[in-house]
Amino acid sequence: MSFGETPITVIGNLTADPELKFTEGGAALARFTVAATPRTFDRDSNQWKDGTSTFFRCAAWRALAEHVAESLTKGSRVVLSGRIRQHDWKTPEGENRSMLAVEVDEIGASLRFTTVTVNGKRPARPAPAGDDAWATADSTTANGTDAEPPF
Repeated sequence: MSFGETPITVIGNLTADPELKFTEGGAALARFTVAATPRTFDRDSNQWKDGTSTFFRCAAWRALAEHVAESLTKGSRVVLSGRIRQHDWKTPEGENRSMLAVEVDEIGASLRFTTVTVNGKRPARPAPAGDDAWATADSTTANGTDAEPPF
């Protein structure tokens, strides 16, 4: 992130399936909207009540855009991190317009109310030999005694 940018974290639900498009240069762009709705517990009625929703227009680029389009659908609850960007343009009638949007750096499914299965695209690291799941190839010193963990 560059100096002076406005970081933001949003937790909410997609209002529609992400739209995947490609620029003339071939870069993938996924556009989607996330609705964040605060909930409060009303002790008088003994019920949860929804507050006013805030809608965040979001954009993800390149590989992240393709992963968003393949993985998320309308209603998916997500946690995302990004930067607020202002977009300015002129209408065909010559009127100036502007809009704030979130340029997404990271996004993932929220596990608060559901489970997900992750299909990693990177090859898995080989498991160390033996019964110790935390062992690494260099977990012992030259004389065979245990060394500090590598983290």
